[in-house]
Amino acid sequence: MKTIKIMARSIREYKTATIITPLAVALEVVVECIIPLVMARFIDELTNVVNASITDFIVDGVILLLLAVAGFVFGTISGRYCAVASAGFAKNLRSDMFLRVQTFSFANIDKFSTSSLVTRLTTDVTNVQMAFMMVIRVAVRAPFMAIFSLVMAFTINVRMSIVFVVIMPILAFILIMGIRVVHPLFEKVFKKYDALNESVEENIKGIRVVKSYVREDYEIKKFNTTAEEVKKDFVKAEKLIALASPAMQLAMYSGIVIVSILSSMLIVKTFQGVAEDGSFIWGELSVGGLSSLITYGMQSLMSMLMVAMTLIFVTIANASSQRIAEVLEEESTLHNPENPLMNVEDGSIEFKNVSFKYSMDAERNALSNVNLKINSGETIGIIGGTGSSKSTLVQLIPRIYDATDGEVLVGGHNVKEYDLETLRNQVAMVLQKNVLFSGTVRENLKWGDENATDEEIIKYAKLAQAHEFIIAHQDGYDRFIEQGGANVSGGQKQRLCIARALLKKPKILILDDSTSAVDMKTDALIRKAFKEEIPNTTKIIIAQRIASIQDADKIIVIDNGEIVDFGTHDELLKRNNIYQEVYYSQNNVKGGAQNA
Repeated sequence: MKTIKIMARSIREYKTATIITPLAVALEVVVECIIPLVMARFIDELTNVVNASITDFIVDGVILLLLAVAGFVFGTISGRYCAVASAGFAKNLRSDMFLRVQTFSFANIDKFSTSSLVTRLTTDVTNVQMAFMMVIRVAVRAPFMAIFSLVMAFTINVRMSIVFVVIMPILAFILIMGIRVVHPLFEKVFKKYDALNESVEENIKGIRVVKSYVREDYEIKKFNTTAEEVKKDFVKAEKLIALASPAMQLAMYSGIVIVSILSSMLIVKTFQGVAEDGSFIWGELSVGGLSSLITYGMQSLMSMLMVAMTLIFVTIANASSQRIAEVLEEESTLHNPENPLMNVEDGSIEFKNVSFKYSMDAERNALSNVNLKINSGETIGIIGGTGSSKSTLVQLIPRIYDATDGEVLVGGHNVKEYDLETLRNQVAMVLQKNVLFSGTVRENLKWGDENATDEEIIKYAKLAQAHEFIIAHQDGYDRFIEQGGANVSGGQKQRLCIARALLKKPKILILDDSTSAVDMKTDALIRKAFKEEIPNTTKIIIAQRIASIQDADKIIVIDNGEIVDFGTHDELLKRNNIYQEVYYSQNNVKGGAQNA
């Protein structure tokens, strides 16, 4: 019920269509249940032609025609509104999930994984949409049809109708047993769907690496293995579903045959002969009554088949709906305070006894006991080995993650006191993995400031040393960037991302190894532009090359999640072994430590 309540929130503006659909279905069922009764009278009139008049035939014919038209109208209404309601519900579900994902912290996204979120937004929503469509139309039609048909059948002959009542629990038992077996299989298969999507996503993103290492066969084998596992689970589930249908049909048609035989015997036994006016005299059951009885029996038992079909879709959707509900109910690990600060005074940064780990279950901290003070407007370099938590350190500043222990201060206030949007608008990050989006160069740069003028765009593109290669292309700033920036080089992508960050006009600019793909000259020009054009912005530069940070006001040396030193280039070159080792290896100087 909790899952249903969560999902129901996404119906919203489609409530009217959702209500109209079952109402129209109910009216359609009423019409369809009246038709056999009129048909029975029509047949009985045919078998009593001496006593019937042409007027009776015409009246019954007109009634049947009107009922058929009414059934068509109600069926059309239910179909139309069902399509609107189900498609709209699916649209809202996707929107609600997407909006929820936008609020997630990195910790939330790590919990689900990207591939799993993609599966939930696509395959799972489609499954729920199909089930919703079946529920508001077929699931309403089936019980209405079963109840009305049985009631009408009992009005014709009680003893024959009992046969249908006996068969229905048998069909229900088959359904329940099938669902109990099939449901766990679908829960299992959707987890494997996540793995399949992850394999596809990983392969497409890394297609250049795959081809350069000639690993196509390995990737194909890995994909086929996962696809085969998905297929096996689906085959197992669908075999059980396939068995349910013929089993139910066997029970249904057995009931029809039994009723037909017993009813025929009843008609023969109760036929009283011919009256003086030539009409037939019947006892308990007439030929028309038999015809309508069989029709009502078919309708009631067919409704059970419809229930079976609906329950199959619901069973599939049940696993999907739980996965969707998990996303919709997931609360971000980052929250705004009740009365957030709406202004960042300056770009000063301070870490007070900060420790951090990615999960509370993690065995060790990614950062331990970090104490650091950075003045507003300073340029700070960060250097350290791979996996030393350089990126983790800077991600605590705009609250990509929250510190596990201690405090991170920006502008003299704990980052947790700020409105999250306000804080992030004043902290621009150029991540290690640069991302550009489908659209023009201008549209990508305007991510920094959607209201930026062309003059501002050009100004900051020049600061990032991107203007020259932009205008070198015939389309200039209107050049189309393909998804992920596939049609620009790594260095060009980095410079565009730097320009985009500068357009935010932030108080703090963080470059996470974001000049690694540019040449030394361009790197130097970018740093020179920073110093001259944005002197009041605090600049934090993570780099592998000491040349990229040696002119910084201070340099942080980090190792295994701890700050082991903090000073100028000259100070570190004199006293810090890690810094010395990196510097001398990059400058091809032997015996660096001794020379120092």
